[in-house]
Amino acid sequence: MKIRVLGCSGAIAEGSRTTSFLVDHDVLVDAGTGVGDLPLEALAQIDHILISHSHLDHILAIGLLADSVMRLRAAQGRGPIQVHALPDTLEALRKHIFNGVIWPDFTRLPHADKPVLQLVPFTLGEQLQLGGKHFEVLSATHTVPAVGFALQGRDGWWVYTGDTGPNPALWARLSSMKVTHLVIETAFSNEECELAQLSQHLCPKKLGLELNQLQGSVNVHITHIKPGEVCAVMAEVGALSTAHRVSALQAGQVLQLE
Repeated sequence: MKIRVLGCSGAIAEGSRTTSFLVDHDVLVDAGTGVGDLPLEALAQIDHILISHSHLDHILAIGLLADSVMRLRAAQGRGPIQVHALPDTLEALRKHIFNGVIWPDFTRLPHADKPVLQLVPFTLGEQLQLGGKHFEVLSATHTVPAVGFALQGRDGWWVYTGDTGPNPALWARLSSMKVTHLVIETAFSNEECELAQLSQHLCPKKLGLELNQLQGSVNVHITHIKPGEVCAVMAEVGALSTAHRVSALQAGQVLQLE
């Protein structure tokens, strides 16, 4: 399996895209601004979108994607794109996005019986089979209901924490999994650790405490850093004492999961 990083920034600026990953050609994990870099033909092949939580930087491409591919998917006889998320997250999408005010309700367009989007709830810990790929819904600790995801490969798991503060339940679950790639956020520098705590994000010193709970030596990819702060945050991350191989995630990067 191939995981393409479409966006990994905590905000937008030239060259920065917010969070989204394309797994093979048909599954999106989160739907940030990076989705817009895909050509129309590739957008039309996406059949599933996994959403970690309802914050705008992770969902804003869903409605635009639906509008872009609606006619092409109908002409190809394809069914609705399934948007998978916690019930609270789906309710936020219905109430605040697909409400006819912010954006049309693409769960009822172009026809109520043949919409381009279908909202599908999942629960924490659920195992999902999507396009021949096996995902598990992981816990996250954030200011709104949130999750992370694990994707199983033949030789181990790709894990994406989503937006999260310190999260003991995550490490308890990962202790029984062979993790080969961990994508974990570090949204703030150590100077802003109080803000990180209030907003349920990580700073480098909190990241170090989290990584101490992860067994082995894992490829760790840091995401969700604000534009202009990558060098400062990664310098503090680089000063951590850890057995893991830590680097900053890059838009356009491709991770292979056998």
